[in-house]
Amino acid sequence: MSHPTLGVEEEFLLVDPRSGEPVPLNRETAAEAGERGVELQLELTRCQVETSSSVSSTVDELHDDLRRLRQVASEAATAAGARLLAVGLPPTVPHEFPITDTPRYREIAQKFGMIAHEQGICGCHVHVAVPSREAAVDVSNRLRPWLPSLLALTANSAIYRNSDSGHASWRSVLWARWPSAGPPPHFDSVEDYDATVRMMQDSGAMLDDGMVYWDVRPSANFPTVEVRAADVPATATQSVLLGALVRAAVMTALDERERNQPTVPLTAHALRAAYWKSARDGLEGEGIDLVGTHAPIPAVDLLHALIEHVTPALDAVGDAEFVHRELERVVASGNGATRQRRAFDRRHDAADVIDEAASATIEDL
Repeated sequence: MSHPTLGVEEEFLLVDPRSGEPVPLNRETAAEAGERGVELQLELTRCQVETSSSVSSTVDELHDDLRRLRQVASEAATAAGARLLAVGLPPTVPHEFPITDTPRYREIAQKFGMIAHEQGICGCHVHVAVPSREAAVDVSNRLRPWLPSLLALTANSAIYRNSDSGHASWRSVLWARWPSAGPPPHFDSVEDYDATVRMMQDSGAMLDDGMVYWDVRPSANFPTVEVRAADVPATATQSVLLGALVRAAVMTALDERERNQPTVPLTAHALRAAYWKSARDGLEGEGIDLVGTHAPIPAVDLLHALIEHVTPALDAVGDAEFVHRELERVVASGNGATRQRRAFDRRHDAADVIDEAASATIEDL
């Protein structure tokens, strides 16, 4: 079994150090990071920045890189007058978010209206190398049953507008409003995939290839499959755990493809139900067993089932010990959503959530 490389993109929120509200300082933060030798990408709103790791062969390389990027991004945000948060959504928000002033982002805002203006959504995207676009489409089909478990693991947006949303990942619920986002369809071939993308662009449901927002997709820019189901995790280590699991799942899917193993039958409504269940319950409740009985079972048990499914790949790249250790740590201490609620329940004040998130963002650097 080959060992594909991987890379991770993390999106972060910029907030005012005093009020905790999102602040439009992405250009200033990017300029400060540039002086420190790190390029930050500008996101749709001016309250967000994104880091992109180098291409990594091992989880140790990835871990070092993500910690370095978070450190620099945090320092740059501070220098620009902001505070960097790894959260799926802002705990407290303005009426709308100012759009980053580029021609493409202005056009998206004009065409999609309030969907674009009520953003501040921060996710984490994992790229894993695959040999071809055909392989990427096939792997995407095979990953669909496991995407809700990755969402449950990384859920980090429970508190929104100074309230408990009732969901561990409210980000995923808001994100699904985009017509090209959320659970991906099953595609019979690359031609089927390309025809669907063309149809959505012709209809106006997508502006361009960059708006293929499905939670797993062939990358438009790299020879990779890109998994986009996750909230940005609370800590860098949890992002590495996500990356290790995604790479092992992609390796397992490539192996199944090589052996002509059929994909798991999965209807769109079953996948959507599992997404909602994971978005609501996160790690602390139940998920839906999409590869078995479709019955609700504890979310942690589903993650252990995923690990069992990808164990040969984890063993092949030497990631098994890291994945088992870090998963048990997250289960014991809580993911981002758990930590947000724990902080919020002290005084029902989003300021406590912001302080907790700011600490988690840099705690393992």
